[in-house]
Order: sequence, then structure tokens, then C-alpha cells
Amino acid sequence: MTDHFAPSAFPSRPPNPWGDEHDTVEAVLAWAAGRVSRASDPKTSAWSAAELTAATGQTITPEGMGSTRALAVFDEVLVPATRAQDDPMNLAYIPAAPTRASIAFELATSAANIYAGLWECGAGAIHAENQALAWIAELLGWPQTAGGCFMSGGTSGNLSALAAARHDAKTRHGRPDGRWVVACSAGAHASIRSAALVMDVEVVDVEVDEYGRMTGAALATAIDQHAAGEGSEDRVFAVVASAGTTNAGVVDDLAGIADVCERLGVWLHVDGAYGGGALAAPSVRHLFAGIDRADSFIVDPHKWLFAPYDCCALVYRRPELAQAAHSQRAAYLDEVDRSEWNPSDYGVHLSRRARGLPFWFSLAVHGTNAYRDAVEASLTTARAVAEAIRERPFLRLVQDPELSVLLFERLGWTAADYASWSRREAKAGTILCIPTRWLGESVLRLAFVNPLTDPAAVVAALDTLE
Repeated sequence: MTDHFAPSAFPSRPPNPWGDEHDTVEAVLAWAAGRVSRASDPKTSAWSAAELTAATGQTITPEGMGSTRALAVFDEVLVPATRAQDDPMNLAYIPAAPTRASIAFELATSAANIYAGLWECGAGAIHAENQALAWIAELLGWPQTAGGCFMSGGTSGNLSALAAARHDAKTRHGRPDGRWVVACSAGAHASIRSAALVMDVEVVDVEVDEYGRMTGAALATAIDQHAAGEGSEDRVFAVVASAGTTNAGVVDDLAGIADVCERLGVWLHVDGAYGGGALAAPSVRHLFAGIDRADSFIVDPHKWLFAPYDCCALVYRRPELAQAAHSQRAAYLDEVDRSEWNPSDYGVHLSRRARGLPFWFSLAVHGTNAYRDAVEASLTTARAVAEAIRERPFLRLVQDPELSVLLFERLGWTAADYASWSRREAKAGTILCIPTRWLGESVLRLAFVNPLTDPAAVVAALDTLE
């Protein structure tokens, strides 16, 4: 009888469909090394789809274009059609200021190609990520048993925290009559309402004070009014407070909000995607009083903790509650060791890369004191620019900055004037400063997260507003 499974029945070695990629790897690494070591171009910006199509042509073909041409398209067309997020004069939205160490280690992380959803596959990487998370938990004043995982960004981090909060409420109280409810202020990040839509829960809007801050008293009033109209407080499963709003950099009354949450037995989630980095700065640490009483917290290291995209740290004070909500069960997962720390148990994900490693590496290289000093540098710059705005009669500071976001106006200007000036200065590569709205009025906004931003250069750019 012929043995169909004899070794001779199979080719000695399968052919490599990719060929020799050595030159490709060398070329890509050389490009990356050059990019990491040089400053970004502040004049780069988005191209139209038509412009990009004309410049790149059809890049996906049956035969391929080869690495030399593909890399040239990337270098000469694709990268110039993006915005330099790490430029020190990019002060729009919330930019990024990753350390060179973190960017370089992003290459190492990708090269290692670690699956970091389960301990059995990525134990070493997860161990390092957990040390970085432990530093954040320490800043929060949480116990050593706190923990979590790294997500892609604040949107996925907030969604995961709220899913854990709802699961905990359902476990303790059962399902309510009617829809679940989450309470937050109008200043809360847009991702909170996005999460509410995904989860099919209702949002109770809490009024803010004249500074844009949600207070414990206003929260209590909003919940009481909602309960009076709907007949129950028990539908509120979570409150979301902001530790630095995106638009104005305002920190909510965390202690007062925590009082209300504890009285009602409601989960308190704190969104510190932008402002959470300031926990490392002694000069503003008092603004976060009460954060140690929160149940969950997020901060994006790719914003103000000097990591590359994309990286959100999601931490739970009692991670076992999140594990109960997020652990996935299936026949092919039966052998997963649930006694180990599996990041897939703490967020809405299963497949994940070790996105916290570049952050960990930079922390390990530079030390937490350097991080403290870098955050303080941005705060110092924001205060210096705020003072310069106060000194100019053609400008008006909307309110004193709590963190590193400034809102100000050019007296007599309209929204169209702001937009025109913003486009002109961006095209020149002088400064990226995008208008926003505050109390219904158009104003200009600056967000400082880069310790290399020169306040004198910023003030010189603002003088063009005269």
C-alpha cells in the first residue's frame, strides 16, 4: 500500500512567495531612521483626493510596483499630504509630542510583531505595559491592585469603561425599567455621546458653571430632575467627569462629583484623555482632588505623555469588575489561563498589538522625573502666552487657563476673519491655531503639549493678529 503521508510525498520546502525582501527592509529602516532624527515640516497639509490620485496613480496592481517605487510614493506624496502633528508650533486640536525614544521603539515593537491580547502570547510585553499602567495608577492614588490595558484611543477607552460600568450596575441591580442612563456635561468629549449611541443608553446633560466646569451640586440636581420626570434614579449607571476638557482644558469638580456618585452607588468614570497627563505635574495636582475615588480612568499618552499614535491607557480601580464584563468565551479560548493578566479581558477588543510598549520604553529610558518636567514646561509656556495675551490691547483672554489650553479672542473679528488668518498662517508654516466656539462665540484656541514650543515664537505669531 502506498504511504500517502510519507515525507517524500511533500516538497522539501515551500517556495517563498515574497522573494528576498532584504533590500526592502534596509530601505524602509533607513527612511525611518532619517525621519526620526530630523524635524518635521510644518507646511505639510492634506491634499485633495483628486490630487493624491493624480500623484500616486494606481498603486495596487497584480504584479506590484516594487519597493523602490512604493517607498518613493510614500516619501514624496503620502507623507507630504499629512499634517506634522509633532511640530512645536502645531497648537491645534490636541497635537502630539512623542519623544524620539518612543518613536524609535515603535519600530522595535512592530518588528517584534507581538500579539498582546493574551498573556500566553505576549507575557513580556504585557508585563512592561503593566508597569507603565502602574505608574498611572500611582498618580491616581489607587491601590496596587488597580490595572487595565492600552486601547487605541479615548473613544475605545471610554466605551470600554462604560460597558464595564453598565455590566456592574446590571449585576448589582438587574435591568431597569426603561433605558440605562449616563450623566455628563456638555463639555464632555464627543466620544461619550458616541459610546451612548453604540450602547443604546440615554444621556443626561449636566449644566456647567461659568468656567465650563461640572460640579457635584449641578450633577445632583440633574439626576434628581431626571428621576422626577422618569420616576427612578436607578437607571443612572455611570457619571463621566472630565479631567481636562478638550475644548477649554477645564477640570470638573471631581471631589463633589465623587460625593454624589458614592451616595447613589453609581460608577464614576474620569476622562483624562488630554488633561490626565497633568497628574504628573505638582503645580496643578490639586485640581484633581477626588480622582482617587473614581472607578475608571483614561489618559491618552499620545497626547500629553509623549508617546506616538495610537495609545490610550485605560485603568480600573477594581479591574475584576471590568474582567467580568469583557472576558470573551469560546471553545477556541478554553485553554486561556484566566489567572494571568490578559489585556483582552479589560476592553472591547481581542486582537491587539502591544501599543503601550513605546510609552513604556520612553518612561524607562527617561524616567518619570523627566516626564514631570516636560508636562510642567507646557504649563509654563501656556501661562507665559496667557500673560502676553493679557498685555495686548487687541486681544482678550477668555479665561485664565487651568491646564495648557488657552481660549482668546481678537477684538472686533468675526468667524470668517479667524478662519482666514488661521489658513494663512498654517500655509506659511508659522503656527497652526484653529478657531473654536465658546459660549456661542467664535474664539481662537491654543493647546500646549510640546515641551519644545517656544513661547516667544507663539507670541510673535499672535502679533500678526494686530
